[in-house]
Amino acid sequence: MIDHTALKADTTKEIIEKLCHEAKEYKFASVCVNPTWIETAAQLLAGSDVKVCTVIGFPLGANTPETKAFETRDAIEKGATEVDMVINIGALKDNNDVLVERDIKAVVEAAKGKALTKVIIETSLLTEEEKVRACELSVKAGADFVKTSTGFSTGGATVEDIELMRKTVGPNIGVKASGGVRDTKGAEALINAGATRIGASSGVAIVKGETSNSDY
Repeated sequence: MIDHTALKADTTKEIIEKLCHEAKEYKFASVCVNPTWIETAAQLLAGSDVKVCTVIGFPLGANTPETKAFETRDAIEKGATEVDMVINIGALKDNNDVLVERDIKAVVEAAKGKALTKVIIETSLLTEEEKVRACELSVKAGADFVKTSTGFSTGGATVEDIELMRKTVGPNIGVKASGGVRDTKGAEALINAGATRIGASSGVAIVKGETSNSDY
C-alpha cells in the first residue's frame, strides 16, 4: 500500500538507488520520483513487481492542461506506470470547474490504458466545500485515485480529510494519503479512515514500527 517517495529538489542518483532497493526489499507498491528519475527507477526495478510512479505539474499545479498532458505522455514513454498530477488549485478556488475538469481529463486521457492517474487536490489549501468539489471533479474526469497532498505545501494528510474524500468518491476510487505520514500508527489511522495508498518517504520506518522525521 506504500508509494516509497523521494521528490526533493536535491535528490541524487544514490538516493534513487537506495529508494528502489528498499522498495524491492519491502515489496512497496511503487516508488514515486520526479520525472528526471523515471528511466533510472524503471531500470533498477526491472523484473520486480514495484511500479514506477511520477508527478505531473508538481508541486504547484499551475501548468496548463496541455503541458500536463505532454508531461504525462513523456513520463509513460520513459517507463512510468502511475502518474500523480496536481490540480489547478487557483482555478478550483475561482469556481472555474470547467478548467479543473479539463485539466484532470487531459492527464487521464494521456494516461488511459497505460498508467493509473492519481489527482492531488492539496487539501491544506482548500475549504471543505472545495475538497468535495475537487474529488467530484476527479471522479467525473475519470481519475483512478484522489490524493491529499504534495508534501510541499502548508500541511499533509489528516484522518478527517481522508474520511471526507472517501465519503465523496465512494468505494470504487482509490484514496491516497500523503504528506507527514511518519510512523505505523499514523499510517494505520489513515488506512482505517479509507486510504488505499500511503505516499511517504518514511516507508521503511512505517513497516518497521519506527518513527521518521521526514517531512514527506
